[in-house]
Amino acid sequence: MKEDIQLLSKELLEEVTGWRRHLHAHPELSFQEVETARFVAEQLQSMGVEFRRGIAGNGIAALVKGKNPRKRTVALRADMDALPIQEANNTPWASRNPGVMHACGHDVHTASLLGAVKILHSLRDHFEGTVKCIFQPGEELLPGGASLMIQEGVLEKPRPVSIFGQHVHPPLRAGVVGFRPGMYMASTDEIYVTIKGRGGHGAMPDQCIDPVMITAQLLVTLQQIVSRYADPALPAVLSFGKINTVGGATNIIPGEVQLQGTFRTMNEKWRLEAHKRMKKIAESLAKSMGGACEFNIVKGYPVLYNDEALTSRARKRAEEYLGRENVVDLPIRMTGEDFAYYAQVMPACFYRLGVGNPERGITSPVHTDTFEIDEAALETGMGLMAWLALQELAV
Repeated sequence: MKEDIQLLSKELLEEVTGWRRHLHAHPELSFQEVETARFVAEQLQSMGVEFRRGIAGNGIAALVKGKNPRKRTVALRADMDALPIQEANNTPWASRNPGVMHACGHDVHTASLLGAVKILHSLRDHFEGTVKCIFQPGEELLPGGASLMIQEGVLEKPRPVSIFGQHVHPPLRAGVVGFRPGMYMASTDEIYVTIKGRGGHGAMPDQCIDPVMITAQLLVTLQQIVSRYADPALPAVLSFGKINTVGGATNIIPGEVQLQGTFRTMNEKWRLEAHKRMKKIAESLAKSMGGACEFNIVKGYPVLYNDEALTSRARKRAEEYLGRENVVDLPIRMTGEDFAYYAQVMPACFYRLGVGNPERGITSPVHTDTFEIDEAALETGMGLMAWLALQELAV
């Protein structure tokens, strides 16, 4: 079976590369993936694969059925949305949609999963069970397409015993993949703060309640959440990336300051405790300086925990498929991913697909306007997904 999948992956590389280039040239923002979903549906229909559209808007679930399809089901997932970035690359397949770009590799994920579907469908007489292939909208935007698809029953009828997802990783060369069992990616919360004071003339601060000074104190004080309250064994990050004053000038103290930030951690219990501590600190500090504070937290994606048994099996199988030298261990990441919602309801494995090629200058990180991939990675992407699914069906 391994040799069959490897051969089919090589044979399909040109076609899957064409799919990836089409998707890259026509990116769509989160929950707006209308044409992307139509393209995916067209390919599935041409393969003769059963699928359902319109899940959580533009989501699709395809079923590749082998012999005895009710015996066991395994799921594969790819996200489809792009980012609000103006692409700087000058390739024939560069984005044709101004201000929108597949800068996070979701075009790669979608094309790879389509390739895996085609491989699995061609081998359907050689395995037992069903592979559910999930094409998901809205990974980049809260509340996350994964949560919505789960709410609409994407993991039911049939229910998978486990789920796999992959994500591009430019630091790894094409042909290399990485795994990490257990705690892997952080929860992601958005923080919106409004500090209210009393504005006035900059030369007469005694007649004002300066929200800028309150904000300065608050930014420093809130870091105690990480440095003094968090368990050192559990990584946590608190960052503020945007500060605006409402009014204000060189000689005008504004009446209001607005902050936006992110809080990330690796423990759900501590996460909720930290929310309460931050809010209490902010409100108390502002009040002590004569002002007021509105502290709002928008709860984002949960901690992504890779099932240890499933991920250990997947790593071993990746070594069998790619060679031990092409499988590496991954460090913890403080970035977030809505694949974590799947991991909350069933054993899940989220791994990294190498797409870099330093000799060709393909090194740009994700979420940048020069992000690109070595398209040889698509052969690995589609083949490994198919291999992992079939091996898990056979457990």
